Amino acid sequence: MRVGRDLWKLAAGAAAVGACAWLGAAPAVVRAQGPATGDVTYTKDIAPILQRSCENCHRPNGAGPMALTTYEEVRPWARAIKQRTGIGPHAGVMPPWYMEKNIGIQKYKDDPSLSELELAKIAKWADTGAQRGNPADLPPAKQYADNSVWRIGTPDLIVKTADIVVKGDAPDWWGEIAAIQIPMDEDRYVTAVEVKEVNDVDVHNKDRQTVGGRFVWHHLIYRTQVGLEPPSDTELITGSDNVVNWPVHEVGRNPDYFDTKAAVLLKKGSYIVSDSAHIHSNGHDTTSHLEFGFKFAPTGYKPEYKRAFVGLGNGVDIDIKAMSDSQQLHAYTVLDQPTKLTSFEPHLHAPGTRMCLEAIWGYNIQTLSCVGYDHNWVRGYSYADDVTPLLPKGTILHIVGYMNNSPSNKNVPDPRNWQGSGNRSIANMFIDLGNRVALTDEQFQEEMKARVAANPGKDIILGCPLCGVVARQQAAQHSGASGLGRGTGYDGTQYGSSSFSQPHVRPHPGLDPIRRPERRPDEIDRHVSDPRDRLQHPLRVAHDLRAARAAR
Repeated sequence: MRVGRDLWKLAAGAAAVGACAWLGAAPAVVRAQGPATGDVTYTKDIAPILQRSCENCHRPNGAGPMALTTYEEVRPWARAIKQRTGIGPHAGVMPPWYMEKNIGIQKYKDDPSLSELELAKIAKWADTGAQRGNPADLPPAKQYADNSVWRIGTPDLIVKTADIVVKGDAPDWWGEIAAIQIPMDEDRYVTAVEVKEVNDVDVHNKDRQTVGGRFVWHHLIYRTQVGLEPPSDTELITGSDNVVNWPVHEVGRNPDYFDTKAAVLLKKGSYIVSDSAHIHSNGHDTTSHLEFGFKFAPTGYKPEYKRAFVGLGNGVDIDIKAMSDSQQLHAYTVLDQPTKLTSFEPHLHAPGTRMCLEAIWGYNIQTLSCVGYDHNWVRGYSYADDVTPLLPKGTILHIVGYMNNSPSNKNVPDPRNWQGSGNRSIANMFIDLGNRVALTDEQFQEEMKARVAANPGKDIILGCPLCGVVARQQAAQHSGASGLGRGTGYDGTQYGSSSFSQPHVRPHPGLDPIRRPERRPDEIDRHVSDPRDRLQHPLRVAHDLRAARAAR
C-alpha cells in the first residue's frame, strides 16, 4: 500500500504530526478556524497544547516520528502542524480523534482533540512567523517515568504476551496465542483496561507500505478464564463469573473504561486466552508483544449492574463497488432490555471513512455519535459518565457506515477491485464494538431521574429519549397535578405517565439526524435479525459463517 510512501513525500512540506497518529496522507482542504486575537507565541499558547495532546507520543524515544517537546524541535514543523490539525475529523487528522463536533454527544473520556480556539491559535502562530515568545510563559516540561505511558494511569496489574516475530513479507495470519497465567492472589474488579503493542519498529522508518504500519497486531479477541478447561458454548457467548469476554484490541487502540457501577470481575487463577489473533505484516521484520494493563476498583467493591452484549453490524455479506466513494452500509438491532451505552467503537477496514450511531424510539430519532475513521488508528469513544446514552427496551440501534473505494482513499491498495466481507485488512467488516450495560426497570428509572436532576430545565436530553417524560412528570408533580400513574410505552413496557409514554419531540438544533443523503437504490441495507448475530461476537460470527459457506 501507499500509506507510508505518501506520508513521507508529504514530510518535505507538511509532515505527519500529532498524538501518536502520523500515518496516512492528509487531505488538501484545511478546515476554517475562528479568530485568535493578540500575539500568539510558542511559550504562551502552543506549548500547553502540544503537552496535553501531542507529547505522549511526540517526545524523545516516543512512538511519533519526531519529538515536539521544545521550541527548537517544534519550529521546523509549524506549517505542517497547522495543516494536519486543521483538516477536520477525517483520516490523517492530528491528534487521532475523529469525533464530529457539530452533531451528537460531545463529552468523551480521554478526548485529546483541539478546540476551535486552539486550532485558530496554531494557524495564526504558523502564519505569523512561529514566534518563540517570553521564556517566562513556558509551562514546566512534562516528566515521563518511562517510554511507555499508560492512558489509564499506572496499571495495578500488567500482563505480557510472549514475543512474536513477524517477517516483513509474511501473509496475514489468524490463530491462537499461548495462554498467559495472570499473577493474582485474590479476585478483583476491573474499572479500566488498556492493551498496548510493544515492538521494535523504527519510528523514523520512511518506507512504511501498509495500513497500520506502526503495528503488526490487527486485532485480538480475548477472554480471561479460570483454568484451561474449554468453556461451554454459553460461556463463550455470554460469559460467566469464570469466563469474561473483554473488549477487542485493535490497531492503535485506546483504553476501555467500564461503568463505575459495572466493573468487570477478574478472578484469581485466571488466564488470558485467545483463539482469534489477526497478525498483519507491516513490511519489515518485527518483534512484538502485547501488554495488558488493568486498573482495579477498591478492595471490597461490588458491582450493581451487569454488562450487556448487543450485536450490531454486518461482517458477512458486504458489497462495495469499485471506483466509487460515498457508499453506505446500514445495520440495525433492537434492545431487549433497558440499556446504557458506555462507548461507541466503529470497526471498519481500509475503505471505511465514517460511521454514525442512531437511537430510534418510536418516531424519536437521535444521532448519538458520528465519527470519521482511519484504519491506521482505530479509536474507541467512551462516553463521559454524565452523558452515557440511557435507552429503553425496544429502542432500535442503527449504524451507518460510509465507504470510499476510490483512488482518493490511500488506505485502499487497488480501488478498481470490488470488495466484500473478509478478515483481511483489505477486505471488510462493519460493526459497532462498543460496551453496554444492562439495567433493570428500577435501575433505568433511577438513572433517568439522576440525569434529569443534573440537567434542570431541559425537556430534551440527547441520548435519553424518555428523560423528557420524567422531567415533565416531576414538574407536574411539583405543581400539584394529579392522575400521573405509570403508563405504557409502544412496546408494552411501563416507564411513566400514560400522558407522556410517547412524548412529542420537537426539532432541536443538537439533534440533526445524521446529515445523511437521500437513500439510493444502490445503497447496501442490512438488518441484523438472526439471533445468533445478537448473541455471538460479531467478528466470530463473520468468521464462522464464512467458514460454513466455504465448507459447502
